Amino acid sequence: MEAEILLWIQEYIRTPVLDSLMRGITHLGDFGIFWILMAVVLLLYSDTRKAGAAVTVGMLASFVFNNLLLKNLVARTRPYEVIDGLTLLVDRASDLSFPSGHSATSFVAATVMLCVLPKRYGISAMVLAALIAFSRLYVGIHYPTDVLFGIFSGILIGFLTVKAGNWQSDGHRP
Repeated sequence: MEAEILLWIQEYIRTPVLDSLMRGITHLGDFGIFWILMAVVLLLYSDTRKAGAAVTVGMLASFVFNNLLLKNLVARTRPYEVIDGLTLLVDRASDLSFPSGHSATSFVAATVMLCVLPKRYGISAMVLAALIAFSRLYVGIHYPTDVLFGIFSGILIGFLTVKAGNWQSDGHRP
């Protein structure tokens, strides 16, 4: 069924304009670079320093759990290696498929931001996280369950990070 979903996306949703857009969106998640830069920006200002620290802690926890532990335990092959007819729109990945690190990192950061920053920032982060997660399917580098688990683990780790610390500046939203 997952192969059918990816092939359906390829057949009915992909267009030259969306291909370029989705490549750009997916690259925002490469090595967590966008979210790392966002954490750095948050760390620069006293009103958002705790939020930046929380984003950083959550991303580190996600990296350890998802990228170092689960990817190696599950050892799932990438879909473009096994699904006949699936065209990969980005460079081949050097690591394993499950779970989607891009999705997990994006949703950790967005969940933390939603919980500790004004809603407009958190909602914007969630929209970007969802776009990055969908882009992983669109470009053919992940199975749907890779992305769904990445989203789930990212949200869970984000909430646990927020619960584990006092990340709100002076007890209120900055």
